Amino acid sequence: MAALNGNPPTERGGWWHEYVCPAHGLELAHVGFDSGNFPAGGVPCSYGCRVDTPAVRGAWTVLAHHFWARRIRLLSYDGGGAELLASYARLYSDLTKAGEHEQAQGWMQRGRLFHQALTDAVWGVPIAHSILNLAGRAELRETLPMLDDMVAGAHRAREAMVAQDKFSSNYTAWFNALGTTASQAAAAVRGEVWSGEKQWLTGEHGQFAHLDVATGADGWEWEASTYYHGFVLRAYLLSLRGFDPSLVPDRLEKMITALASIATDGGILPALHDGPYLRVPLALEWLEIVALARQFTTAHALDAVAARALAEVGSEYDGLEDKLTGWFGGPPRAAEPTSFQGTHLSSSYLVIRVPGIHAILDHGPHGGSHGHHDKLALYLYGATTPWQPDPGQVPYGHAQWRAHYKSVAAHPTIRIDNLEPAEATGELTHVEDSVTATIDGWYDGVRAMRKLIAGDNYLVDVVRVTADREREIVLQFRPDVELTVEVGPDAIRTTWVGDETLYGYHVGGVPVDAAAGDVVLGGAVPVVRPGPGPADDPQRVRTWVDWTVVGADATYCSVYSTEPVDVRLLGDVLAVDGHEHPIGGL
Repeated sequence: MAALNGNPPTERGGWWHEYVCPAHGLELAHVGFDSGNFPAGGVPCSYGCRVDTPAVRGAWTVLAHHFWARRIRLLSYDGGGAELLASYARLYSDLTKAGEHEQAQGWMQRGRLFHQALTDAVWGVPIAHSILNLAGRAELRETLPMLDDMVAGAHRAREAMVAQDKFSSNYTAWFNALGTTASQAAAAVRGEVWSGEKQWLTGEHGQFAHLDVATGADGWEWEASTYYHGFVLRAYLLSLRGFDPSLVPDRLEKMITALASIATDGGILPALHDGPYLRVPLALEWLEIVALARQFTTAHALDAVAARALAEVGSEYDGLEDKLTGWFGGPPRAAEPTSFQGTHLSSSYLVIRVPGIHAILDHGPHGGSHGHHDKLALYLYGATTPWQPDPGQVPYGHAQWRAHYKSVAAHPTIRIDNLEPAEATGELTHVEDSVTATIDGWYDGVRAMRKLIAGDNYLVDVVRVTADREREIVLQFRPDVELTVEVGPDAIRTTWVGDETLYGYHVGGVPVDAAAGDVVLGGAVPVVRPGPGPADDPQRVRTWVDWTVVGADATYCSVYSTEPVDVRLLGDVLAVDGHEHPIGGL
């Protein structure tokens, strides 16, 4: 890669989550980073705004520094960037001589170059790797004060997390990653043997200890967020340069498997809980994660994820992941490939695959500050179509839109009396020929059940809600495709049109006995209204459906398929193309 024109920013950065349009709620354009100068007239958003505030300037500066860290890393793999690193080290020393960033918000763990120590770490890891790539160049001696400061800062930050009983935080993974890489780079520049393995990897508060407390036995990072799971996994993988995969705890391989378990056949990684719905810098990170996962285990099962990420990156592709060869100090672990066909269970999510349909039921823990009010939400995908996806989250600096995407209203789940539920965890109560999850304690006096049945070429979804008094009970549809709703004499029919088409058949309401002795569901009203699409662009309008019952008891039955099927409700049996499924509870 040729040397770049321009220079890094010459100011300290703020908090990148402030890089959001205050009017429209979407991330601002990535412009001007290569120049090092904030865009004259403000940063544009795609709706024509030009935003120039101190917070946006600070966020732009964060992203510009990260732009330069990535580009320097690319240069270093081809033997370039040593002089740039030396000048950057001088700038770093000048900008951080005052100590912690005085403009950080009160809740933050203060950084030095940026508001947050976490941002310091995420920026510092690629800088340290670049120095390690070029170790032996005389001019890199100038980077030693910066590297030593990084190591000391990582240690202080990690100890603060331990003292606050927050060792399991995703922050800690990055503090350990910075301590590892910066100390390795410093040792290499000094011509010394690195001696920090116990301190940063294998010791009491190292990466392996963090891996143990921050993930469950199924491999999911405790927040159960796709983004933060990948965020932590990336920190672990970047820490293990030169380390033999066979010596790493098995839990790391389970983290890779957890990602593969939720990915569609076309490579969509659902944006479960907090995290961007679509974002080019995130797609670049997925490419890096997959490149390292391939070298860590032969059973990674993430090729489709990489292919989709590459398509999302488009013209901003720079090929960094192709430089990450020979990353580990041993061959990939040769685990048996895991099959994700049929039903896959974890402590957080249930995944059901039937031909053409990829369904995810969120039943697990709330997920701490990165959790959403989405228990018993049902997300529906084709291989490449997000029919009813998790909508993700906007940059956190936009309080109003962040609150929306965290709310129950934004998710395809149950809402009671237009209120927010309490944080809650569902319970899997039946896992055999069908899967049932139940939840209570989220709304006072309300209990709910969601049952999924996998047919040969269709998915049956049954939702039952009981309350201690008359309530407004709503089952929500939240598409990211064109949705048509048709009310017929015996059912509601929906058509979800994207790259692939999904057909829905729906009956719902309060059970009553018909003259023929069959059970009839009546009184459910499909209220159709416009609503915001997923979080990459809150201004994208989609057709929302609030399937509403006013009462103390409601049952909703749906059948989804990629081809029209014949559906009939016969008492408490749902017949689909002649196959009978007892749904119970009616």
